[in-house]
Amino acid sequence: MPTGNTIKRCRTELLTFPAILEEAGRRLLGNGHAVQTCLICFLMICTAAGVASAHPTFLPGEDPKPAGKVWKQVPLLSDEFDGNTVDRNKWQDDPTANGWGWYGRAPGLFRAENVKLKDGKMCVTVSKLDSPVVRDGKSFTHQGAIVRSLHPGQPGWYFECKMKANATVMSSTFWLITKPSGGKGGLELDIQECIGLVTGKTEPWAKKWDRIFHSNLIHWTRPEKVQLQNSAPTETKNCERYYVYGAWWKSTDEVRFYLDGKYTYSIRPKVEWAAPSYIQMAIETYDWNPIPEDGGLVETGSWEQRTTQYDWVRAWELADEAAAR
Repeated sequence: MPTGNTIKRCRTELLTFPAILEEAGRRLLGNGHAVQTCLICFLMICTAAGVASAHPTFLPGEDPKPAGKVWKQVPLLSDEFDGNTVDRNKWQDDPTANGWGWYGRAPGLFRAENVKLKDGKMCVTVSKLDSPVVRDGKSFTHQGAIVRSLHPGQPGWYFECKMKANATVMSSTFWLITKPSGGKGGLELDIQECIGLVTGKTEPWAKKWDRIFHSNLIHWTRPEKVQLQNSAPTETKNCERYYVYGAWWKSTDEVRFYLDGKYTYSIRPKVEWAAPSYIQMAIETYDWNPIPEDGGLVETGSWEQRTTQYDWVRAWELADEAAAR
């Protein structure tokens, strides 16, 4: 029986077929609309199959790259998760290493032990702690994890991940943030933030957060943060299938967001959004969507229900087309 990694590698052979599909569309169907339909179907098959791509995930006509430019993958911020362990040259799962300090929002503690590679995916599984942990006066009873990039991204780059959310009240996320800098206001770019389950205790404004593409730009000023956000509904609950969540950090004054390769909305910050920022994948608890008193699926769910799965993470920079040949 082939493994998930073997299947994913074999499926990369599909990348030799776009030209064949396009020519078949012209000969058999004889019109441009049919050609576009063929290519859309091909892209959807590749996305579903986890095919390693030579360019970002865009539906036909959605690629925003300027004329004369091509996308070039940034290896240190891209991963197909085909190994057996987390690549320590790219990622850290220790929440407080390398100058970071956030180890989770009570009652959910970040622990590196909850991050595993399995069948070509990075999996973060939530559960109840064996016994409560008290840290800095806060009590932690449950656990998730955070995975951070060791290298920063920057304006002009495109960031995307293929992710299936867990089915619990805890989060599934993909975002970037600047490193802590001595009290200066940090910049947070949330590409996707959702939950797996709403309950009777979920705050009214978050009742649809289990079926959402939701993004933020947050300037962590004091005493009040400045938050700009936008969202769109997804066709299913986030935990029911994989979605591709992407963002083009187009410039210091605009970020464009994409869902399954289709442009969805933009957010324009009120300050210059220029500081190098690090990818974050946090599975956390929220006070506005608390863990049920009986623990809910965080404690009783199956492994799949309790696990956020990242099929891949990719970052891209623009290069001159002539130089890339």
